[in-house]
Amino acid sequence: MTRLLEEAFSKVSGLPDSQQDELARALLELAGVEQPPIQLTAAEDADLAEAEAEITRGELASPDEVRAMWAKHGL
Repeated sequence: MTRLLEEAFSKVSGLPDSQQDELARALLELAGVEQPPIQLTAAEDADLAEAEAEITRGELASPDEVRAMWAKHGL
């Protein structure tokens, strides 16, 4: 294992379990190991359904709202 990969694992090991799992899935996929679909909780499934309904109704953020959101997060 390279020093850089060891450093990455060391940093990631301090993250919450859910973030560690997300990064592990991404790394495995990059290495060519197919990953099973992530199972949504009932609340996440309901949030997704509501977001899809908003899109269908045309309730999208304006360009100014998107810029404000990015600016809020320093991006």
